[in-house]
Amino acid sequence: MTVLVDDPRWPAHGRLWAHLVSDDSLDELHAFARSHDVPARAFDLDHYDVPEELVPRLIAAGARHVDGKELVRRLIASGLRIPARDRR
Repeated sequence: MTVLVDDPRWPAHGRLWAHLVSDDSLDELHAFARSHDVPARAFDLDHYDVPEELVPRLIAAGARHVDGKELVRRLIASGLRIPARDRR
C-alpha cells in the first residue's frame, strides 16, 4: 500500500498542481487525503489534484514522490485508473 504524489507541473487557477494517488485502494487514498486536509472537492475519479505548496507536507507525511510516468504506471497496474474516454 502506497500513496504517491508526482511533480506539480499542471497549471490552473494561477498555480501549479500535482496528483495524489494510491496504488492500492481509493479508501486508502481518501483516508490519507482527509488526514492531511486535502479537500474532497479536489478528488477527480482516481486521484486528487493538490497544489504545489502542499506537496512537501504530503511527502513528509509519507506520500512517496515519483515522476508522472511512474505515477500513471502504478495507477494503471493497481486497476484504479479511470481512462480519459471514461471521464465524460
